[in-house]
Amino acid sequence: MKHKTGVAVLLLATAVTSVGQNTPSPTPSAPQRLTLQDAEALALKNNPSISVAHLLAMASQQVTREAKSNYYPTTYGSFTAVEPRDGSRIAAGYLNNPVLYERVAGGVALSQLITDFGRTNNLVATAALRAKAADMNAAATAAQIRLAVDQAFYNALQASAELRVAQQTVAARQAVSDQVTALFNNKLKSQLDVSFANANLAQAKLLLLDAQNAYQASLSVLSELLGYTTQQQYELVDTDSQSGSPPDAVTPLIDQAFANRPEIAAQSFEYQASQHLRKAERDLLLPDVRVLGVVGGVPTGASQIESWYGGVGVNVNIPIFNGFLYPARAKEAALRSQAEQERLRELKDRIASDVRTSWLNTQTAFSRIAVTQQFVEQTTMALELSQTRYQLGLASIVELSQAELQQTEAQIQNAAARYQYRVAQAVLRFQIAAP
Repeated sequence: MKHKTGVAVLLLATAVTSVGQNTPSPTPSAPQRLTLQDAEALALKNNPSISVAHLLAMASQQVTREAKSNYYPTTYGSFTAVEPRDGSRIAAGYLNNPVLYERVAGGVALSQLITDFGRTNNLVATAALRAKAADMNAAATAAQIRLAVDQAFYNALQASAELRVAQQTVAARQAVSDQVTALFNNKLKSQLDVSFANANLAQAKLLLLDAQNAYQASLSVLSELLGYTTQQQYELVDTDSQSGSPPDAVTPLIDQAFANRPEIAAQSFEYQASQHLRKAERDLLLPDVRVLGVVGGVPTGASQIESWYGGVGVNVNIPIFNGFLYPARAKEAALRSQAEQERLRELKDRIASDVRTSWLNTQTAFSRIAVTQQFVEQTTMALELSQTRYQLGLASIVELSQAELQQTEAQIQNAAARYQYRVAQAVLRFQIAAP
C-alpha cells in the first residue's frame, strides 16, 4: 500500500511538471528596456485620456471666443425677389398689414451692442474661468495617468521579483526532491519522505505558474496605460534603488496639497465662474441697448420703391414681464454658485483625508521592509538548520517542508514590501502634487 501511495504522488508531481512545461507562453520577442521615466513619457504622449483632456480644454477656449462675439457687430446680407398678387397685404401673424410690392433688392443689415449693463462681461468672465478649469482638469488627468503608470510599473517589478522567487523555489525544491529520492533508492529514506518532497516541488511549480501569469498580466496593464492595444514585452529597469524614508509630519503635506493640487484649482475656477454667471443672469433684468443700421439697393421694382434705401437707429429692449423667467434664472444661478462653493469645501476635506491616509500607508509600508527582511533572515537560518537536522536524521521531512514554506513566504513578502513602498510613495506624491 505504501508503494502504491508513493507511485501516486510521483505521478501527481510528474503531471504538475508536465503542466508547467506544456503551458503556452507568449511569443518570445526582444524585450525593450524601459525605465519609469520612459514609461511616464510614453503614457503622457500616447494615452488617449491625455488627448481627451487636452481637446476638451481647447474646446473650452472656443467657448470664451463665443462669449466675446457679442462685443463685435453682427452683419448679414440679404437678397430678396418678390412677385406679389396685385394689392396683396400680409393680413395674418402681425398687427400691421404691410403692402407687398414687386421688387428685386439686396442689402446689408448691422447690429452693434452698446451696453447690456455688464451681462456680456460676466458671460465672458464665466467662459474664461471655465477654460482655466478645463486646463487644470487636463493637468489633473496627466497626474492621474502618471500615478497609474507608476503603480503599474512597480507592480510589474514586484511581479518580476516574485517570479524570480518562484523560480528559485522550484530549483531548490527540485534539488531536495532529487536528494531525497536518491536516499530512498539507497534505503536511507522512506517513501513518505519522497512523497513530501515531491508534493513540495509540485506546490512550488504551481507558485511558478501563478507568478508567470501575474507578471504577464502586469505587463498587459502597463501596455494599456502606455497607449498600446497589444501587450508589449519590456525589460523593466529600476533606476531608483535607494528609496528615502517617508516624511515625519503630515500637516505640511496637506498644506502643499491645497496649494498644488490641480483639482482644487479647477474647482476654485468653477466656483468663480458660477459667481460671474449669477451676476450675468441677474443682469437679464436690465435693458439692452443696440445700434441698428441697414443699407441696400433696389435694381428693379414697383414705382413706389426708391432705387436705394438706408437708415440707422438705436433700439432699447426693456424687460417688463416674462412669467418670472429671469428672476428664476437668477435664483437658479445663485443656488448653483452656492453648490459649487460646497463642492470646493468637500473636495478639500476629501483631499486632506486622502493625504493623511497616504502618509500612514507610506509609514506602514516603510516599516514592513525591515520586518520582512528580518523575516527572510530568520526563515533562511531556520531552513539551513532544518536541512542539517534532516540530513543527520534528527528531523522529519515535515519540519523541513515547513521551513521551506516559511522561507518562500518570507521572500515573497519581502519582494512585495519593497515595491509596495514605492507604490505608496507614488500615491503620496500624487496626493500632494509633488513634481
